[in-house]
Amino acid sequence: MIRISVGPDDFDIVVETARVSGQGGGAIASFIGQVRDDGNLQSLALEHYPAMTEKALHKIAETARADWPLHAVTIIHRVGKLAVGDNIVLVITGSDHRGAAIEACSFIMDKLKTVTPFWKKETRTDGTTKWIEERASDVDASQKWDLRKN
Repeated sequence: MIRISVGPDDFDIVVETARVSGQGGGAIASFIGQVRDDGNLQSLALEHYPAMTEKALHKIAETARADWPLHAVTIIHRVGKLAVGDNIVLVITGSDHRGAAIEACSFIMDKLKTVTPFWKKETRTDGTTKWIEERASDVDASQKWDLRKN
């Protein structure tokens, strides 16, 4: 099972974990990303192209299922205006073994940050705004998975 959801609504980790658990296996790994407070961030606005975004997320999930023995993958990503502390992203993987679940969850997050077409704009407490650029550390984390296959 692959479940992809992109939209403005928050998610319920208990409900989503139960969906993955219901697919079998004995290991579930998850990651929740939230809007981080750096001291003067007021909000974060996330934009995307729906068809492109969902296609990219499906491809990441399908790659994870091909590389690890997963029963289920859930990826939920929020868009719109979010406040500090709000949930942004949820990734859950289910497998028979913890190593596969954990590695696949990490792979999905690393790839999601670099190949999925999301645009993020910060609004600061002083009213200024800034588009967020891709970080070199995110690119490095994503590329380590490509090197793993070689």
